[in-house]
Amino acid sequence: MTLSEIRERAIAPALALLPARMSSPQAEVMLLAIGLQESNLTHRRQIGGPARGLWQFERGGGVAGVLRHAASRDYALLVCDVRGVQPVAEQVYQQLEHDDVLAAAFARLLLWTDPHALPAEHDPEGAWQLYLRTWRPGKPHRHTWDNHYARAVREVVR
Repeated sequence: MTLSEIRERAIAPALALLPARMSSPQAEVMLLAIGLQESNLTHRRQIGGPARGLWQFERGGGVAGVLRHAASRDYALLVCDVRGVQPVAEQVYQQLEHDDVLAAAFARLLLWTDPHALPAEHDPEGAWQLYLRTWRPGKPHRHTWDNHYARAVREVVR
């Protein structure tokens, strides 16, 4: 899928499930950039690893964190109800591979757990730091981030 299709089919419907204050160009840029960084917005099952969904969530990491965190828990329960999945880490984890809207919503909720404001579109370093704080990648690839981030910005800020 193209970035436009990801926005239309996954991100927009996911943001529509969440409070309006969670929807912004900065949020969309972050979701696209992280999706590109994690899976190239192509792989719903991590190559050689346990993560699932376009944003590559692990059961005991991001999934459990979003379901438990005070800032995201109630919204996660609502999203799970609307998407027809039990709000249990194992159930959400399994469904992320097949439900891009659920995956995008959980990705936005993981960003929501960070106490800092989303970075501006012209701040790839701030965006990188947010990605590191929230996704906590085991093997971060800084050398690919700026290109992914620039692609995301071009897509959202036309």
